[in-house]
Amino acid sequence: MTAELMNPAVIMSIRSLEMRAKLVVDGFRTGLNRSPKHGFSVEFSEYRQYAQGDDPRFLDWKLFARTDRSYIRLFEDETNLRCCILLDISSSMTFSSVGWNKLQYASTVAASLAWLMNRQGDAVGLTLFDDHVRTVIPPRYRPGHFRRLMTTLEDPGTGVLTDPAAALEDIARRLRKRGLVILISDLLSPVQKLGDGLRMLRGCLHDLVVFQILDPAELTLLFDGPRLFEDLESEQQIFADPDVVRSEYLQRLEDHNRMVREECETAGASLRLLATDQPLELSLAEFLQARRQRR
Repeated sequence: MTAELMNPAVIMSIRSLEMRAKLVVDGFRTGLNRSPKHGFSVEFSEYRQYAQGDDPRFLDWKLFARTDRSYIRLFEDETNLRCCILLDISSSMTFSSVGWNKLQYASTVAASLAWLMNRQGDAVGLTLFDDHVRTVIPPRYRPGHFRRLMTTLEDPGTGVLTDPAAALEDIARRLRKRGLVILISDLLSPVQKLGDGLRMLRGCLHDLVVFQILDPAELTLLFDGPRLFEDLESEQQIFADPDVVRSEYLQRLEDHNRMVREECETAGASLRLLATDQPLELSLAEFLQARRQRR
């Protein structure tokens, strides 16, 4: 995408979550239309670009005549899928150094993805979790279901500790047919358990997309002067000077995120780190890229 992305401050200033999601999706699709190199067909749920080895019988010759591009028609079982969005509502997700916290940003990402998939006829479900699964809405595509998702995301509540593995293991038992699982979390928890959960889902042939949501201050530790820091989950407190501990902190964060990347790569999961001051459309671009690779 080369079109300008929307300022997240504009999106997050809108009170209605459903309206925020609609603006993100509409802005993203407009950006695709304006971009000369968007890399996706706008009708991504109905076509994909021809690749060497595809059966030429399924080429859309009318589309070729209009656009001079070769696209393959997709069948119903290729275009519709069952998707489960897993949203972390632990206490650490309430941290903020900008005008909105990680949970508000993550909820908007979840709502935007749900809006996008609902528009293309996919069945979408939602799981809220902290160290346990708190809410489960099974994937459906029927009147009223999308409204239920939006209502739940408007006020997801907050938990305490973080354990994505619990939600991943739960959804592995619930999803009987192959589908797509989207995990949205800060991933500030033991990495090994995350990897175990991802591999369990991958063993069931599910496709995996992981969004790691972090606040800009968590990525830089840029604070003015010494201060008291508190772990939002354990409530442990420590007084420190950011200028003194920043180097060690950033190294530990990089080590943690490197292990997260390795676990996702091993499990075949698509991973995208998003800071809460980044345009929300980036989440949609990553999602579409993951679907494109799946096909």
